[in-house]
Amino acid sequence: MSTLARCIWVPCPVIIGAGPSGLAVAACLKERGIPSLILEKANCIASLWKLKTYDRLRLHLPKQFCELPFMPFPENFPTYPTKTQFVAYLELYKNSFGLVPVFNKTVVSAEFDDQCGFWRIKTLGLKQEETEYVSQWLIVATGENADEVVPRIDGMDDFGGPILHTSSYKSGLLFLGKDVLVVGCENSGMEVSLDLCNSNARPSLVVRDSVHVLPQEMLGKSTFGLSMWLLKWFPVRLVDRFLLLVSRFMLGDTEKFGLHRPEFGPLELKNRSGKTPVLDVGTLAKIKSGNIKVCLGIKRITHRAVEFVDGKKENFDAIILATGYKSNVPQWLKEADMFSEEDGMPKEAFPRGWKGERGLYAVGFTKRGLLGASFDAKKIAEDIERQWKAEATNFMPYIHPLTSS
Repeated sequence: MSTLARCIWVPCPVIIGAGPSGLAVAACLKERGIPSLILEKANCIASLWKLKTYDRLRLHLPKQFCELPFMPFPENFPTYPTKTQFVAYLELYKNSFGLVPVFNKTVVSAEFDDQCGFWRIKTLGLKQEETEYVSQWLIVATGENADEVVPRIDGMDDFGGPILHTSSYKSGLLFLGKDVLVVGCENSGMEVSLDLCNSNARPSLVVRDSVHVLPQEMLGKSTFGLSMWLLKWFPVRLVDRFLLLVSRFMLGDTEKFGLHRPEFGPLELKNRSGKTPVLDVGTLAKIKSGNIKVCLGIKRITHRAVEFVDGKKENFDAIILATGYKSNVPQWLKEADMFSEEDGMPKEAFPRGWKGERGLYAVGFTKRGLLGASFDAKKIAEDIERQWKAEATNFMPYIHPLTSS
């Protein structure tokens, strides 16, 4: 039995993903007079922000460091916009630039066709209908956080209670009076622990690795903004020493509470590994007061309990995995030169990771948040504009039915 698939010639760049990165590059292209086609697997823009984030989430950095190209945040927004405000900003951004993503299109493969010299992007719709898009340019904007990382821990199947990733966590109110173990101590784990504590749950936090905890603000400025300013004048290691000195004065010695600092300073570690320091929004005070317990790594899970590597065993009603996300590019992009098969990230580090070969680009894989995505978006638009003008593309789109078995 055969099904009718559509093959659509796209005379402009195809962008995979309608998150902040995809919208940013589409806007940059449009500012240069170049249209684009945005394909999005969800039924909305910014699906990670809309569908997979907890209610109390705010931007961790001041809004001026999170704005997309050509449009600042509204003046009446607070310094750290809420999740709802950020999503509203993205909707306004989309509408302001007249961007119209094609929703409910899951890319199952994208491959460069050497015979015709174009990218062939195969998608499935809600009813499993197949559509193939053919274009000279392919921009990967699915980002660093496409799929949840769910570790397999010995005994998980025996727990007998809820085990959920933070992508499914909304509010601590659902865990009122419960003993909850949060696995992971980066920003999301810290914030979920605080939210649980404020909702009268009893959270414990697994801290397996070393971590830098910095105050969100110091000396009346955002820690991030102050760091960026200092880096204009001083080397990274000197700025790191300053940040750690002020942090110790403001927060105390975090080692006393089971939060061991890494060998490298927060900025040097970010440059080396992409690991972001935790910007404290109140969690540390709850750890100091004993309202949030810090635990070592997990050895195994048993029925409604967890055994830790130090031999201690505690009972829990629920486990929340704040174990982060990963790129899903290797699952669908049939290309081995630009992206690593191991982690789905560009092989070239920032600031060179935005451009591949044969019209392939990446936006939002810099491990530098929205600032990095904006940098990529501008570079990509500049590069494509040169080709657009040089080739004076005059193709018109057409639809051609293909029969597949």
